[in-house]
Amino acid sequence: MIASIAQAQTPAPGAPAGGSMDFLAGNPLVIMIPLFGLFYFMIIRPQQKRMKEHQTMVSALKRGDTVVLNSGVIGKVTRVDETEAQVEIATGVNIKVVKSMVSEVRSRTETVANDAKG
Repeated sequence: MIASIAQAQTPAPGAPAGGSMDFLAGNPLVIMIPLFGLFYFMIIRPQQKRMKEHQTMVSALKRGDTVVLNSGVIGKVTRVDETEAQVEIATGVNIKVVKSMVSEVRSRTETVANDAKG
């Protein structure tokens, strides 16, 4: 008797078991693709933009710029090499830093051509 009730409740072979919600629940790609797109536009793309801006700022670093290092130290650039810069943090106190550790350029030096015109 119980077996006949169980057979009556099972769907016929080959018949769809549910509606469109079963397609969404059964296919993880339907959820993963939009989730990856959202992840890309919210996290990866802005981070790449910040990295590019930082690289541009570091490559434009020149003597006389006032900079803030990642440690919070503020100083004036006295010498720039390919990968390092020398920063004066007090009168007569120069430290060598890796250029990528510069987090901000507070003020840039004006070009000498502008001073000669005035």
